[in-house]
Amino acid sequence: MQRPSWAPDEVDIDRPSAARVYDYYLGGLHNFAVDRAMAARAVADWPELPRIMQANRAFLRRAVRHLAEQGIDQFLDIGSGIPTVGNVHEVAQTVRPDARVVYVDIDPVAVAHSRALLADDPRTGVVQGDFTEVAAVLDDPITRSLIDFSRPVGVLVVALLHFVDDERRPAEVLARYREAMPPGSFLVISHASADGAPERAGDHQALYRRTATPMRMRTRDEVAALLDGFTLVDPGLVFLPEWRPDDPVAAGDHPERFTGYAAVGRRD
Repeated sequence: MQRPSWAPDEVDIDRPSAARVYDYYLGGLHNFAVDRAMAARAVADWPELPRIMQANRAFLRRAVRHLAEQGIDQFLDIGSGIPTVGNVHEVAQTVRPDARVVYVDIDPVAVAHSRALLADDPRTGVVQGDFTEVAAVLDDPITRSLIDFSRPVGVLVVALLHFVDDERRPAEVLARYREAMPPGSFLVISHASADGAPERAGDHQALYRRTATPMRMRTRDEVAALLDGFTLVDPGLVFLPEWRPDDPVAAGDHPERFTGYAAVGRRD
Protein backbone atom coordinates (compact mmCIF):
# COMPACT_ATOMS: atom_id res chain seq x y z
CA MET A 1 0.00 0.00 0.00
CA GLN A 2 1.02 3.62 -0.46
CA ARG A 3 2.45 5.20 2.68
CA PRO A 4 0.12 7.94 3.97
CA SER A 5 1.62 11.35 4.64
CA TRP A 6 1.03 11.06 8.41
CA ALA A 7 3.05 7.84 8.80
CA PRO A 8 6.72 8.24 9.83
CA ASP A 9 9.21 6.60 7.48
CA GLU A 10 10.40 4.15 10.14
CA VAL A 11 6.91 2.64 10.58
CA ASP A 12 6.36 -0.81 9.06
CA ILE A 13 3.06 -0.47 7.23
CA ASP A 14 3.00 -4.16 6.27
CA ARG A 15 2.88 -5.53 9.83
CA PRO A 16 -0.04 -4.96 12.20
CA SER A 17 0.51 -2.84 15.30
CA ALA A 18 -1.35 -3.33 18.56
CA ALA A 19 -1.57 0.45 19.01
CA ARG A 20 -3.08 0.97 15.57
CA VAL A 21 -5.49 -1.96 15.97
CA TYR A 22 -6.65 -0.38 19.25
CA ASP A 23 -7.06 2.94 17.42
CA TYR A 24 -9.28 1.19 14.88
CA TYR A 25 -11.44 -0.38 17.59
CA LEU A 26 -11.99 3.08 19.08
CA GLY A 27 -13.06 4.50 15.74
CA GLY A 28 -9.77 6.27 14.98
CA LEU A 29 -8.31 6.97 11.56
CA HIS A 30 -4.60 6.31 12.13
CA ASN A 31 -4.38 2.69 11.09
CA PHE A 32 -3.46 0.73 7.98
CA ALA A 33 -5.17 -1.97 5.94
CA VAL A 34 -3.08 -4.63 7.68
CA ASP A 35 -4.32 -3.38 11.08
CA ARG A 36 -7.94 -3.36 9.94
CA ALA A 37 -7.57 -6.87 8.53
CA MET A 38 -6.24 -8.12 11.85
CA ALA A 39 -9.04 -6.37 13.73
CA ALA A 40 -11.65 -7.85 11.41
CA ARG A 41 -10.28 -11.34 11.98
CA ALA A 42 -10.24 -10.80 15.76
CA VAL A 43 -13.80 -9.46 15.81
CA ALA A 44 -15.00 -12.36 13.68
CA ASP A 45 -13.79 -14.69 16.43
CA TRP A 46 -14.72 -12.38 19.31
CA PRO A 47 -17.55 -9.95 18.41
CA GLU A 48 -17.43 -8.16 21.78
CA LEU A 49 -13.88 -6.85 21.27
CA PRO A 50 -14.80 -3.28 20.22
CA ARG A 51 -17.02 -2.97 23.30
CA ILE A 52 -14.22 -4.26 25.50
CA MET A 53 -11.80 -1.67 24.09
CA GLN A 54 -14.36 1.08 24.57
CA ALA A 55 -14.95 -0.05 28.16
CA ASN A 56 -11.23 0.16 28.77
CA ARG A 57 -11.12 3.72 27.44
CA ALA A 58 -14.12 4.66 29.56
CA PHE A 59 -12.34 3.29 32.64
CA LEU A 60 -9.31 5.46 31.83
CA ARG A 61 -11.48 8.57 31.73
CA ARG A 62 -13.20 7.73 35.03
CA ALA A 63 -9.91 7.00 36.76
CA VAL A 64 -8.28 10.22 35.58
CA ARG A 65 -11.27 12.23 36.69
CA HIS A 66 -11.17 10.55 40.10
CA LEU A 67 -7.46 11.30 40.52
CA ALA A 68 -7.95 14.92 39.53
CA GLU A 69 -10.76 15.20 42.07
CA GLN A 70 -8.35 13.83 44.70
CA GLY A 71 -5.93 16.66 43.95
CA ILE A 72 -3.61 15.06 41.39
CA ASP A 73 -2.52 17.67 38.85
CA GLN A 74 0.32 15.84 37.08
CA PHE A 75 0.08 12.60 35.14
CA LEU A 76 2.51 10.20 33.47
CA ASP A 77 0.62 8.15 30.88
CA ILE A 78 2.81 5.23 29.79
CA GLY A 79 1.64 3.31 26.74
CA SER A 80 -0.62 6.22 25.87
CA GLY A 81 -1.29 5.08 22.30
CA ILE A 82 -2.58 7.08 19.36
CA PRO A 83 -4.47 10.24 20.34
CA THR A 84 -8.23 9.96 20.34
CA VAL A 85 -11.19 11.71 21.95
CA GLY A 86 -11.03 11.89 25.74
CA ASN A 87 -7.27 11.98 26.19
CA VAL A 88 -5.83 12.23 29.68
CA HIS A 89 -5.06 15.95 29.50
CA GLU A 90 -8.57 16.73 28.27
CA VAL A 91 -10.20 14.85 31.14
CA ALA A 92 -7.80 16.08 33.82
CA GLN A 93 -8.01 19.70 32.72
CA THR A 94 -11.80 19.74 32.99
CA VAL A 95 -11.26 19.28 36.74
CA ARG A 96 -7.85 20.97 37.11
CA PRO A 97 -7.19 23.42 34.26
CA ASP A 98 -3.49 23.61 35.18
CA ALA A 99 -2.96 19.83 35.06
CA ARG A 100 0.21 18.67 33.31
CA VAL A 101 0.53 15.41 31.38
CA VAL A 102 3.44 13.51 29.86
CA TYR A 103 2.50 10.88 27.29
CA VAL A 104 4.92 7.99 26.75
CA ASP A 105 4.74 5.40 23.99
CA ILE A 106 7.11 3.15 22.09
CA ASP A 107 5.09 3.25 18.86
CA PRO A 108 6.41 5.93 16.46
CA VAL A 109 2.97 6.56 14.97
CA ALA A 110 1.51 7.23 18.41
CA VAL A 111 4.42 9.52 19.27
CA ALA A 112 4.30 11.43 15.97
CA HIS A 113 0.59 12.11 16.26
CA SER A 114 0.76 13.02 19.91
CA ARG A 115 3.48 15.56 19.18
CA ALA A 116 1.53 17.04 16.30
CA LEU A 117 -1.66 17.26 18.34
CA LEU A 118 -0.02 18.74 21.44
CA ALA A 119 2.61 20.98 19.88
CA ASP A 120 0.91 24.16 21.10
CA ASP A 121 0.04 22.94 24.61
CA PRO A 122 2.79 23.88 27.09
CA ARG A 123 1.24 21.70 29.82
CA THR A 124 1.69 18.46 27.88
CA GLY A 125 4.70 16.61 26.52
CA VAL A 126 5.41 13.46 24.54
CA VAL A 127 8.24 10.99 25.10
CA GLN A 128 9.13 8.04 22.90
CA GLY A 129 10.13 5.36 25.37
CA ASP A 130 9.83 1.79 26.56
CA PHE A 131 7.88 1.13 29.77
CA THR A 132 10.58 -1.25 30.98
CA GLU A 133 13.34 1.36 30.65
CA VAL A 134 12.30 3.17 33.80
CA ALA A 135 15.26 5.52 34.18
CA ALA A 136 15.03 6.64 30.56
CA VAL A 137 11.33 7.46 30.96
CA LEU A 138 11.64 9.23 34.31
CA ASP A 139 14.82 11.14 33.49
CA ASP A 140 13.81 12.27 30.02
CA PRO A 141 14.10 16.08 29.83
CA ILE A 142 10.45 16.38 28.78
CA THR A 143 9.31 14.30 31.75
CA ARG A 144 11.44 16.33 34.15
CA SER A 145 10.22 19.61 32.72
CA LEU A 146 6.57 18.80 33.43
CA ILE A 147 6.51 16.32 36.33
CA ASP A 148 7.69 17.27 39.82
CA PHE A 149 8.47 14.00 41.57
CA SER A 150 8.55 15.69 44.95
CA ARG A 151 4.74 15.93 44.68
CA PRO A 152 2.07 13.25 44.12
CA VAL A 153 1.70 12.05 40.55
CA GLY A 154 -0.74 9.82 38.72
CA VAL A 155 1.02 7.06 36.79
CA LEU A 156 -1.14 5.34 34.17
CA VAL A 157 -0.37 1.95 32.63
CA VAL A 158 -3.70 1.28 30.97
CA ALA A 159 -4.00 -1.65 28.54
CA LEU A 160 -0.21 -1.95 28.52
CA LEU A 161 0.92 -4.66 30.92
CA HIS A 162 -0.55 -7.52 28.89
CA PHE A 163 2.01 -6.59 26.23
CA VAL A 164 4.86 -7.04 28.74
CA ASP A 165 5.79 -10.71 28.93
CA ASP A 166 7.03 -12.43 32.08
CA GLU A 167 10.65 -12.39 30.90
CA ARG A 168 10.63 -8.60 31.15
CA ARG A 169 9.51 -8.83 34.79
CA PRO A 170 6.60 -6.36 34.83
CA ALA A 171 6.18 -6.54 38.62
CA GLU A 172 9.79 -5.49 39.14
CA VAL A 173 9.41 -2.68 36.61
CA LEU A 174 6.30 -1.39 38.38
CA ALA A 175 8.16 -1.53 41.70
CA ARG A 176 10.80 0.80 40.27
CA TYR A 177 8.12 3.28 39.21
CA ARG A 178 6.57 2.95 42.69
CA GLU A 179 9.89 3.85 44.30
CA ALA A 180 9.94 7.08 42.26
CA MET A 181 6.36 8.01 43.22
CA PRO A 182 6.01 10.09 46.39
CA PRO A 183 3.36 9.21 48.99
CA GLY A 184 -0.10 10.26 47.88
CA SER A 185 0.57 9.22 44.29
CA PHE A 186 -1.66 6.81 42.38
CA LEU A 187 -1.15 3.96 39.92
CA VAL A 188 -3.90 3.24 37.38
CA ILE A 189 -3.86 -0.09 35.54
CA SER A 190 -6.04 -2.19 33.30
CA HIS A 191 -5.08 -5.63 32.09
CA ALA A 192 -6.53 -8.17 29.66
CA SER A 193 -7.46 -11.53 31.15
CA ALA A 194 -8.79 -14.84 29.92
CA ASP A 195 -10.86 -15.23 33.10
CA GLY A 196 -14.09 -14.06 31.45
CA ALA A 197 -13.69 -15.95 28.16
CA PRO A 198 -11.13 -18.76 28.48
CA GLU A 199 -12.38 -20.44 25.32
CA ARG A 200 -11.31 -17.45 23.21
CA ALA A 201 -8.05 -16.46 24.87
CA GLY A 202 -5.75 -18.88 23.09
CA ASP A 203 -6.72 -17.85 19.57
CA HIS A 204 -6.66 -14.17 20.52
CA GLN A 205 -3.14 -14.35 21.95
CA ALA A 206 -2.02 -16.30 18.88
CA LEU A 207 -3.34 -13.51 16.67
CA TYR A 208 -1.31 -10.89 18.55
CA ARG A 209 1.83 -12.90 18.05
CA ARG A 210 1.71 -11.54 14.49
CA THR A 211 2.49 -8.08 15.87
CA ALA A 212 5.63 -6.63 17.41
CA THR A 213 3.86 -6.74 20.78
CA PRO A 214 2.53 -10.24 21.59
CA MET A 215 -0.10 -10.45 24.30
CA ARG A 216 0.20 -12.18 27.68
CA MET A 217 -3.21 -12.39 29.33
CA ARG A 218 -3.06 -12.88 33.11
CA THR A 219 -5.39 -14.23 35.77
CA ARG A 220 -6.87 -12.08 38.51
CA ASP A 221 -4.27 -13.32 41.00
CA GLU A 222 -1.46 -12.51 38.57
CA VAL A 223 -2.80 -9.00 38.01
CA ALA A 224 -3.20 -8.50 41.77
CA ALA A 225 0.45 -9.41 42.25
CA LEU A 226 1.45 -6.54 39.96
CA LEU A 227 -0.17 -4.12 42.42
CA ASP A 228 2.05 -5.09 45.33
CA GLY A 229 2.93 -2.08 47.47
CA PHE A 230 -0.18 -0.09 46.57
CA THR A 231 -3.38 0.31 48.61
CA LEU A 232 -6.30 -0.30 46.29
CA VAL A 233 -8.99 2.35 46.01
CA ASP A 234 -12.55 1.02 46.32
CA PRO A 235 -13.91 -1.07 44.67
CA GLY A 236 -10.50 -2.76 44.32
CA LEU A 237 -9.50 -4.99 41.43
CA VAL A 238 -12.63 -5.54 39.33
CA PHE A 239 -13.75 -6.06 35.75
CA LEU A 240 -13.50 -2.93 33.59
CA PRO A 241 -17.10 -1.68 33.75
CA GLU A 242 -17.32 -2.30 37.51
CA TRP A 243 -14.76 0.36 38.48
CA ARG A 244 -16.86 3.32 39.68
CA PRO A 245 -19.22 3.29 36.69
CA ASP A 246 -21.07 6.46 35.72
CA ASP A 247 -24.07 4.21 35.08
CA PRO A 248 -24.29 1.39 37.67
CA VAL A 249 -26.25 -0.83 35.27
CA ALA A 250 -23.83 -0.39 32.37
CA ALA A 251 -21.95 -3.59 33.14
CA GLY A 252 -25.10 -5.67 32.94
CA ASP A 253 -25.38 -9.04 34.62
CA HIS A 254 -22.10 -10.40 33.26
CA PRO A 255 -19.24 -7.90 33.67
CA GLU A 256 -16.78 -10.77 33.24
CA ARG A 257 -17.57 -10.70 29.52
CA PHE A 258 -15.40 -7.59 29.28
CA THR A 259 -12.40 -9.86 30.11
CA GLY A 260 -10.23 -7.13 31.53
CA TYR A 261 -9.41 -6.05 35.07
CA ALA A 262 -9.09 -2.49 36.32
CA ALA A 263 -7.71 -0.98 39.50
CA VAL A 264 -6.38 2.20 41.04
CA GLY A 265 -3.78 1.94 43.79
CA ARG A 266 -2.51 4.59 46.16
CA ARG A 267 1.15 4.90 47.11
CA ASP A 268 1.07 5.42 50.90
